[in-house]
Amino acid sequence: MTAWDSEVDLLVFGAGAGGMTTALVGALEGLEVLLCEKTSMVGGITSTSAGTIWVPGTSQSVRAGVPDSIEAAREYLASVLGIRANAPTLDAFLESGPKAIDDLEARTEVRFAAATAHPDYLSNRPGAAYGGRALGALPFDGRKLGRDFDRLRPPRPEFLVLGGMMVTRADIPPLLAPFASWAHLRHVASLLTRHGLDRLQHRRGTRLVMGNALVARLLYSLRAAAVPISFDSALSELVREDGGVVGGIVEGPVGRRAIRARRGVVLATGGLARDARLRERLFPPAARAHSLAPQSNTGDGVTAAVRSGAALDDTVESAGLWMPCSIRRHKDGSEALFPHIVLDRAKPGLIAVNATGRRFVNEADSYHDFVTAMLAADRTSPSVPAYLVCDRSFIKDFGIGLVRPRTRNLSAFLADGYLVEGRTLRELAQKIGVNPEGLEVTVAQHNQDARSGVDQAFGRGTSDLNRINGDPLNKPNPCMRPIGPGPFYAVAVWPADLASSAGLWANQHGQVLRPDGQPIAGLYACGNDMASIFRGTYPGPGTTIGPAIVFGWRIAMHVAHHR
Repeated sequence: MTAWDSEVDLLVFGAGAGGMTTALVGALEGLEVLLCEKTSMVGGITSTSAGTIWVPGTSQSVRAGVPDSIEAAREYLASVLGIRANAPTLDAFLESGPKAIDDLEARTEVRFAAATAHPDYLSNRPGAAYGGRALGALPFDGRKLGRDFDRLRPPRPEFLVLGGMMVTRADIPPLLAPFASWAHLRHVASLLTRHGLDRLQHRRGTRLVMGNALVARLLYSLRAAAVPISFDSALSELVREDGGVVGGIVEGPVGRRAIRARRGVVLATGGLARDARLRERLFPPAARAHSLAPQSNTGDGVTAAVRSGAALDDTVESAGLWMPCSIRRHKDGSEALFPHIVLDRAKPGLIAVNATGRRFVNEADSYHDFVTAMLAADRTSPSVPAYLVCDRSFIKDFGIGLVRPRTRNLSAFLADGYLVEGRTLRELAQKIGVNPEGLEVTVAQHNQDARSGVDQAFGRGTSDLNRINGDPLNKPNPCMRPIGPGPFYAVAVWPADLASSAGLWANQHGQVLRPDGQPIAGLYACGNDMASIFRGTYPGPGTTIGPAIVFGWRIAMHVAHHR
């Protein structure tokens, strides 16, 4: 028999969006909860993300004037997933999503607004939505957290400006052209004044947006509900009795503790992204080198569950969810990994090519689909890394990767090899190691298509997603304009996983299943520890965080009300 050091009703491992939601709702439902976090900060992958959640049919979409329906979402998912769209877990997500979000807004400080123009990623499919399904957390004043502000995992430094200020897409135009209008000037003045005051007392800005705002709202709500959080406390192993899970062994600041869970153990440790053995087994070789997940996401929950008899579900379309990333190597040996989300790939005047000098993808498609095409092309022609190619005017107008718009002096980026320059396309091709003739022919064809507005190869600019991320002032196609004259520039991009899609096999209640499909009593999983309900596809913005929150809510409700 295990000698327990303490006991609670619900023991949750992992303080990302899924784990925090589970712990919060569990406490609100009257359970005694302990939330264990492996690191000294909350937030996990969510804190460094855009923080969008994809949840169809919410009241928030109605409030925003873009009402959505679960029936339309079901039609859309059927077109994306085929027969896999009939899964009970998917039905549970669609039915519970609106209830979960309304409940969080009613009882906590978590607040969302539906985007009126944020299309589904496969926006040419039946049932796709232009707006309403993507919800973003409202900005949050980090000063309300007090000392807990330092417990918040910061955003990626590549997305901060002026020594720690967070900005949204809406902030970028005023910051680039502060004197274009009084509105721009007022906005910039407000941002800079707030940030200046923040830096007198904090290491970074306290105006929190995107993923940081979502995590901050969850943390604030957890503190208000008096939910204890044990930091620097990692899951070592699960404790089993009579075929079920009854607790966990935790390694932390006070040593090894055995904690009994009277009602359930929840795994929300961030997935298997940094587990070297599982990366080797599940990810394609070309996508194993780079990850956007925190270093602490070493598959603790997944491996502990599998050792306890759980089934690993690797039957998904893709074991990883992908992001094209460029890498800048600093003099001290460190690397900056920059995710190419939407700020450059969809803009007119840029193409992506592989070693043949040929395009292989619609550059304006979602980041996941971009990398999926890269990996597919790599099976026949070297395509990892791929190269984003543009001219000097493109960098002036839109920037590329870590090179921000209107950057005049490119010498530092050229000196460290992040950016490659060629006076001609042939010279650029030779420097980056792609076929010169192929690149010249590709750019000539692209320029011809740009003038007509019709991308004959990949249909760039034909979907809502493409067009909204392009330049509406560019005619006739917001995603295409001729490239040239020189000089020409290239940035290498590599596949990186932003989350894992393979994970523990779980049912509609979040209960972890054995290989025979039977639940393991007392064991639950959500977030990236649970296999994706979208089966390795990427339907829309917030594909991972939306289900993490909804299933966190469902798990808490199941534990609280089903004995």
